[in-house]
Amino acid sequence: MQIKEITYEEFENFIDTIPIGSFYQTLSYANYMKKSGFSYELIGYIDKENKIHAASFVFFKHLNFLFQYGYVPKGFLLDYFDNDLLKKFTEDLTSYYKKKRVVFLKINPEIATATIDTKTFQKKYNQNIEIKSHLIDAGFRKLRDNLYFESQLPRYNAIVSLKNLSLQKNTRNKVRRGREKGLQFEVADFSGIGIFNDFIKRKKDSLTNYPEFYQSFFDAKMIDYFLVSIDTHLFLDNAKNAYEKELQKNSHLTEILSHEKTEKNKNKKMLSDKKLLAYKSDVMDAKSLVEEVSKIYVAGALVVKYKNRISIVVSGYDKKYKHFQPNYFLHYEILKYYEKHYDFADLNGMTGDFTPENPYYGLNAFKLGFDPKVYEFLGEYDLPILPFVYQSMSKNGKLAKVFNKKYSKIK
Repeated sequence: MQIKEITYEEFENFIDTIPIGSFYQTLSYANYMKKSGFSYELIGYIDKENKIHAASFVFFKHLNFLFQYGYVPKGFLLDYFDNDLLKKFTEDLTSYYKKKRVVFLKINPEIATATIDTKTFQKKYNQNIEIKSHLIDAGFRKLRDNLYFESQLPRYNAIVSLKNLSLQKNTRNKVRRGREKGLQFEVADFSGIGIFNDFIKRKKDSLTNYPEFYQSFFDAKMIDYFLVSIDTHLFLDNAKNAYEKELQKNSHLTEILSHEKTEKNKNKKMLSDKKLLAYKSDVMDAKSLVEEVSKIYVAGALVVKYKNRISIVVSGYDKKYKHFQPNYFLHYEILKYYEKHYDFADLNGMTGDFTPENPYYGLNAFKLGFDPKVYEFLGEYDLPILPFVYQSMSKNGKLAKVFNKKYSKIK
């Protein structure tokens, strides 16, 4: 067998025969990476009968004027359980890219090795764990497993079944509160990218140019852009109605309490008093907003569609309006929007630290509220093509500088 460049049509035909694949291995993503300063090849591992046994986009970036590295997001598309295929493919990859002065290839296969119990946070491993040793035997070097977001792509992901959509009680309540406060969901025109930038400008992730990312997928009809706004007049109407209803309930409880001063009735009255104050505050806030503007954008998201899955690749909201629960409302509406036509929703990365001390504890708790299945993936691997150069750059910090983060040392 030999490695050679293939057409995108050949690549798509091959993808249809295998169970793995993601939007990171599409022409749309390749176009985005090209606009981000990468070059790329689309390679196949082909036998004498011209049958493809492995394939992938490989993206390249220069480390200096002599050397470059290759990146294969979500890993090569092949049968990782076929040890002989994996070893021979790796050998031929090394020979093929040594001639092109590629120092190493980085991969992070989208293969789940464990599910995380969302109540106990215990891991349950599956047979895919064997692939770790297969990769090492073939010549790949395992990088240190990250708990947070140190690697190029998250090692833990939350996946929601759109055919069995359910929410935890706390999340349901927050979505309801958002609706009561006049939140509105819309499929947006990306000409309003400035609105979205305000919500995500402080985010640090693998995407750096959202307009280019959107345009790359838009041409293939693979992406949607959503916004959430506050309809201030609706907010005012809802707040007034809620206040009036609670005022009547409160008066009724006052009357009951005058005849039956039980602990239960006292607690009901105290709870109603708190609600009354909250609704009164909402009325005042709504009146103030109505005087300024009729519509305020408070959250947004980009969603990529690929095969039977949607991926919320980035989302954000205005922290000033956090008490309106715009992020909960946004995600719920996205899931409802796609539930009839897709099977799964990828909520994107989580961390592997589920303790309250985790600096990303709030992010984990937010995504767990949508009752997902949480998966741990294989992690990140490097295949040294030029071992001496690779080791030297790893030790002198060159790789850390290239990836602009603490580089995961080789085990």
